[in-house]
Amino acid sequence: MPRLNTEKGQPAGVGVGLRSKYHQQFLHGTPKIAWLEIVSENYLGLDGRGGRARESLLQIAEHYPIVMHGVSLSIGSVDPLNLEYLHQLRSLKNICGAAWYSDHLCWTGVGGENLHDLLPLPYTEEALGHLCPRVQQVQELMGEALILENVSSYLSFAHSEMSEWEFLSELVKRTGCGLLLDVNNVYVSAINHGFDPMRFLNGIPRGAVRQFHLAGYSDNGTHLVDTHDHPVWPPVWSLYQEALRLFGRIPTLIEWDDKLPPLEQLLEEAAKAEHLMETYDSPNASRASTMVEVGHH
Repeated sequence: MPRLNTEKGQPAGVGVGLRSKYHQQFLHGTPKIAWLEIVSENYLGLDGRGGRARESLLQIAEHYPIVMHGVSLSIGSVDPLNLEYLHQLRSLKNICGAAWYSDHLCWTGVGGENLHDLLPLPYTEEALGHLCPRVQQVQELMGEALILENVSSYLSFAHSEMSEWEFLSELVKRTGCGLLLDVNNVYVSAINHGFDPMRFLNGIPRGAVRQFHLAGYSDNGTHLVDTHDHPVWPPVWSLYQEALRLFGRIPTLIEWDDKLPPLEQLLEEAAKAEHLMETYDSPNASRASTMVEVGHH
């Protein structure tokens, strides 16, 4: 049975993504799940009011804590931040009572053009110098720490000066932002770039992680792709165990965005994560016995 929060609006335990396919099932609070994550842009609408989708969300929010997860901040772009978009996000957050708002550490376009992809950044001092004031600007406008997610990547920049985990750590240190640690993305990038995923986890500041994501990838033979259209694979479950050991019972989301299964299957995935999380409730919990080996997937 999922742990429901004792404090209204503060997620604990394991949640799932709220997609339109599941709206009717969640409207009356019947499915047993601790909390729900929304894709922010699905509830903004062209006029910022959100329409019927937002009406459904507000009814669902009466039964479940909500967190917001965006895909359009483009924090790494050289374009100015979209202040109108940020004001709409703040309004939506206030209306639905979301516990926090997150987005991705990436860029999604330039010159006013949205490329509709989460594109990686070079890990350099120059990039940090560009990012830090932008993160601080968002935090000032939203009135809270911005939570940023590590993205999966399929190429790297030759002129990067540090590892991804060193870059994330430095960003946290300089801005006070939080991290959404996507365990699936860590594994996908580790396979694609040939590093040990445990080096990534061990390099992340312990107090910075506010949320975990778990998802399924696609194996294309030469590389993995973060497709969010499969159940969570065994190596990612193993890495999640290590993340729980290092960071504790961080609120965890099962992220499934394409080829959506029946809600019952999604809730089964959440129950698996809840079971693993309960293992780490005990002070006598042992270190996860299954270690992840790069190249075995």
